[in-house]
Amino acid sequence: MRQNNKKNTSSRAQGASKDPINPKSKQLRASKNTSKFSTKKSSSEPSADEAGGKKFYKKPFNRVRKKDASEELDQSKARPTGRFNAKPKEEDKDAQLSHIARSAGKNLRSRGKKKEYTDKVENFVNPPQYDQKKLSHLSKSKGKAQDDSIRLNRYISNAGVCSRRDADLLIEMGEIKVNGKIVTEMGYKVQPDDEVRYMGKLLNREKMVYVLLNKPKDFITTTDDPQERKTVMQLVANAGKERIYPVGRLDRNTTGLLLLTNDGEMAMKLAHPSFKGKKIYMVETDKPVSQEDFNKIKNGLHLEDGVATVDDLAFVGDTKRFLGIEIHIGRNRIVRRIFESLGYEVKALDRVMYAGLTKKDLPRGSWRYLTEKEVINLKFF
Repeated sequence: MRQNNKKNTSSRAQGASKDPINPKSKQLRASKNTSKFSTKKSSSEPSADEAGGKKFYKKPFNRVRKKDASEELDQSKARPTGRFNAKPKEEDKDAQLSHIARSAGKNLRSRGKKKEYTDKVENFVNPPQYDQKKLSHLSKSKGKAQDDSIRLNRYISNAGVCSRRDADLLIEMGEIKVNGKIVTEMGYKVQPDDEVRYMGKLLNREKMVYVLLNKPKDFITTTDDPQERKTVMQLVANAGKERIYPVGRLDRNTTGLLLLTNDGEMAMKLAHPSFKGKKIYMVETDKPVSQEDFNKIKNGLHLEDGVATVDDLAFVGDTKRFLGIEIHIGRNRIVRRIFESLGYEVKALDRVMYAGLTKKDLPRGSWRYLTEKEVINLKFF
């Protein structure tokens, strides 16, 4: 046994001594160690001791192999990559339909209920009925046509049934009838005199409401506040059963005119930067405004978000602490930032005119409905 072991060790030593001499075996060994497709641990990788006692492995390189025809994935069993490619099964459609029907039933039963605020509302004021035909006639006489038709999904959403996305599903499933016929066309437009039914129930188009509020101080312009502070919705809680929202916003310490409506198109138009509606504010500063600063404001100041252009500016009284400023840009806190950039503190800020609407016969904290003429001026001018 000892002689055999000696022979084996001697043969290994002879083989090892031959390797450095044989150039082909050396090149072959080097090519095997440096192959980029090799998954074995090379001599250049650190050992367990060098890696701080942790095993160190080199991530293998995965070669992309072309699949054979027999290995091709069955497209019918493939999972869709996007939600628009996913075709729900019949049981999924039934589940969605039953879910929407349950939520729609709750919405239809709770139609007209508003959020209970701290001051409980007992008597609602019925908003005026605006004559849509008259509004259309007046708008056409002024050279601007009015399209009273709206998309079917929006009509269903305004009726309080469900969201627009769920309304699209109801339309696709053939659950909506217009004038007695099932409509499955996406983007279908409903006319004011059309009859829309869901589950046999007639859906009424939500009445348009336009409320003008003279906002007092210490009220936040939002529909809901997590900190339970006073909001403007508490002031108009009895303005009707329709859901209305403020157009734009006024700061907590800013008073004056604020419009609230459920007319989304009008709200978008009035809040858009391109809207040139006149807004006039009454400003009270902590100290008199110098004539030099007065001219700077009138010529336009350069703020961090661009030039603040003022349409008109004038002193009110002799103290030079009260000014009237007319402006049409609607950037955040723009009037306060104009005076703060020159070292003045705005003690009081009141919006006295908004898009041609004034505070005449509207005390602080009170509200009123807009007239048809005022609605026409806002929608088409």
